[in-house]
Amino acid sequence: MRLIIALIAGSLFGAGLLISGMTDTTKVQGWLDVFGNWDPTLAFVMGGAILPMLVAWRMTTGRQNALTGGAFPPPAKPEVDRRLIVGSVLFGMGWGLAGLCPGPAMASLSYGGLGGLVFLVAMAAGMFVAPPLGAQLDRAANAA
Repeated sequence: MRLIIALIAGSLFGAGLLISGMTDTTKVQGWLDVFGNWDPTLAFVMGGAILPMLVAWRMTTGRQNALTGGAFPPPAKPEVDRRLIVGSVLFGMGWGLAGLCPGPAMASLSYGGLGGLVFLVAMAAGMFVAPPLGAQLDRAANAA
């Protein structure tokens, strides 16, 4: 049952990315170009994503387990630290340069985009390198 729900949710998410234009790198870069040829349409995509999540958060408040079983993940730490800032900057740089973030990059693979494949390989490499590099930076910061 969990796999069926995951398949439906993933398909709905991918279709939404495709229909909204989030897999079109020029549309995303147009959203980020506030001093040039700005394209405000992705604000509606973001709003359309925030509203269902607000409902989902309200529905899960006070619940211990998900409908499919298993516990909910713990909430994120509320404090702003070095890891959050560095990660946000790197994510934003990748989004701005490539015009893709992880979900749309995966969806773009379905229509043969080489740029999406290159982005995914680079993203996977970054995900592989980030934990040991972060631990090393933490040790260096604590030693200083």
